[in-house]
Order: sequence, then C-alpha cells, then structure tokens
Amino acid sequence: MLEGKDIHKSYGNLPVLKGVDIKVEKGEIVSIVGASGAGKSTLLHILGTLDRPESGAITLNGQHINTMDRKQMAAFRNRSIGFIFQFHNLLPEFTALENICIPGHLGKRNEKEVLKRGEELLNMLGLSQRSNHKPAELSGGEQQRVAVARALVNSPAIVFADEPSGNLDSTNAKELHQLFFDLRKNLQQTFVIVTHNEELALMADRKLEIVDGVII
Repeated sequence: MLEGKDIHKSYGNLPVLKGVDIKVEKGEIVSIVGASGAGKSTLLHILGTLDRPESGAITLNGQHINTMDRKQMAAFRNRSIGFIFQFHNLLPEFTALENICIPGHLGKRNEKEVLKRGEELLNMLGLSQRSNHKPAELSGGEQQRVAVARALVNSPAIVFADEPSGNLDSTNAKELHQLFFDLRKNLQQTFVIVTHNEELALMADRKLEIVDGVII
C-alpha cells in the first residue's frame, strides 16, 4: 500500500537520506530504528507528506504523492494519513473528545458522524469515562491514547508514529505498544513506527534500520 523509491533528502550540505527504498503492506506494523540523526524522522515526515524529498517517488494506495500540489497534499493527508508523535500535541482548551474530532472537522466530514466515530474510539481505547476531560486532567498515558484516537478518527490508510512511547513510563509504554497490535487486529490498521524502544521495534512484523542514509 506504501512504496518509496530512491528517496533523497539533504539539509544544506548535509545529505540525510541517500536513496531510501521502502515498501509497506496493508495491515503491517513496521518499525524503523537507527542512531540519532540517521534520518528516521526525516523519512517518516517525507512518507507522511509533511516534507518533500529532493528526489524519489512515493506512492500510497495508488496515489502518486509527489505530483500533488500543497492543497491537494493537505487534503490527501487529512483523509488518508494519521500521525502520532512523542508529545501528544493536544489542544489544552478542548476536551478529549473535541481533540479527537478535530481532523474530522478539518476534513469537513459530517459532524454527527465524526462525533460518533470519536466516541467509538474513546470506548475502544478505554477512555469513555474521560471524554469530557481536558488534557491537563488526564494522565500521560491517557493523553497519548487520545492522540492515537485523533490519528484514527478519519479511518486513515496508514498511521505514522514518531517515538510514540518516548515520553511515557515503562508501564504506559507497554500498554501503548500493545494497543497498536490490538488496533491492527481489530481495524486492520497499518503502522510505520520510528522508535528507540527495542522492545517495540522487535514486536513489529519487520524492523528496518537506517544507517548512513539508507535502509540496510
């Protein structure tokens, strides 16, 4: 469902990605590991359309991402891609349910359908009693589960996660890791996860390592 071919990216005179090739199948959980500065997050941002490569081709569900303009890419990203980051990035003035529903509202989907989907995800993630709580009233693990629900509210084809458990204690990290596999089982959700957590990396269907700007 996702294919990247010969992806290159530099920052100034520093080449970060030097011809990366990657394929991900539907329903697969793939981890990406490597030393700090190896280009893991850069690759994730390019695959997720948050950044553009200098050269190379990316196809997601048959769509050639490189040929889209910024407006087309933003609409495609909202519809087809979910993101989970190390820091949950929840908006403090909104409740858990309101935060989850934001991507649906931005995509101009039916408001009742978005709310229903948000409530379903809260229930699925064990947060139904926390729907009206604001982020400051939630634990770190709960906040990150809200962020997971937000990533899923538009039923994306793929979810990209960048160090999703990097800001959690070991107990919450394990619960989050298991959650990804539960979501794959229940929703056939596809995940690409950048992580320094060796346990999570090894749980994945495949572990890819970036060294010197290429996947080995």
